[in-house]
Amino acid sequence: MASDRDLIADVAKGNEEAFRQLYDRFADRVFRYACTILHEGHLAEEVAQETMIAVWKGAEKYAGRSKVSTWILGIARNQAYSLIRKETRTETVPDLSLVEPDPAPGIHRQEQVSKALQGLSKDHREVVFLTFYEGLSYGEISSMLGIPTGTVKSRMFHAKQQLGEALA
Repeated sequence: MASDRDLIADVAKGNEEAFRQLYDRFADRVFRYACTILHEGHLAEEVAQETMIAVWKGAEKYAGRSKVSTWILGIARNQAYSLIRKETRTETVPDLSLVEPDPAPGIHRQEQVSKALQGLSKDHREVVFLTFYEGLSYGEISSMLGIPTGTVKSRMFHAKQQLGEALA
């Protein structure tokens, strides 16, 4: 199986099969991440599609300073916030069921966690998603969001504190 870096290098050369593999690897992740920002499945799907198109068109711009996943999620974040600015709509309560992993035996606990996540601010929810769902380090999140690592740590601390209180 080709690495993400190998795939993006091949995509930069116009290799459609490499793009299909990259798309299969990242489209769902981009969709789930966009859901945490946009709170609407149809808008998240639009962002996922636009992100993957941007990856196809801009693969040669990948400089290798971060993981491919961080680069792609950064594009998704920019796409999502661009859509928000364009839509200038009011924020609705997120449907985090779109973000949750496949249902498991602890459905009731999953509902509690989903409700607790909904209670977090947008900034806290984003850091939690990038850390726990995407496995990014605080440094990678800092770079992607354009904020100091200390801010990422602070947001995570407060998010964990709020989640702990909500789930106690």
